[in-house]
Amino acid sequence: MDNITTAMTRVPKPDQALIEAFRVAPTSIISDNLARLNGCVGLRPFHRGGRLVGTAFTVRTRPGDNLAIHRALELVGPGDVIVVDGGGDESRALVGEIMKNIAEWRGAAGYVIDGAIRDVAAFADGDFPCFARAVIHRGPYKSGPGDINIPVSVGGTVISPGDFVVGDEDGVVSFPAASAPKLLEAVRAQIAREEETLKAIREGRYQGSYGKS
Repeated sequence: MDNITTAMTRVPKPDQALIEAFRVAPTSIISDNLARLNGCVGLRPFHRGGRLVGTAFTVRTRPGDNLAIHRALELVGPGDVIVVDGGGDESRALVGEIMKNIAEWRGAAGYVIDGAIRDVAAFADGDFPCFARAVIHRGPYKSGPGDINIPVSVGGTVISPGDFVVGDEDGVVSFPAASAPKLLEAVRAQIAREEETLKAIREGRYQGSYGKS
């Protein structure tokens, strides 16, 4: 009996131009415009550089077991962010160098893992985005169970299949695709305000407006 449940094999993709527009949006500013509530806590980047931007392809697995991730890697495609609810377990790595290369070959946008990874040097030497909780040499079990493309909880935030996922040096935020156009407008407006504030500081005319915003 197959103990991996797949709710859907593909996630809906919004307009690619809308996704790419968030590539220059800092997660801190996105977070500000999400009432500072959304965002994964406790995850950090392990790759050399590069921003994570894409739509969530979600996986929920038993802590320390990666059978569901292997199954997901057979289904993911370009622009998918593989978002793994591993229960925050740090005792066994859920992905390593080979699974990094498979995901990259499939065109995935990156990994977000509420759990541990290994072969950390392979991630650190490249720009394939990977955010995780910890590093450990111990490998995973491969017996399941697990679920693919259902809402998951990662670092204290719920991420649903098809949600936007954005990651940079400050961490990872996510939000529903339906809210993306309005959110993008707010993010661009805040970026413009903050650039003006920085310019005022450089020019010696800043008068404390930032502390009131």
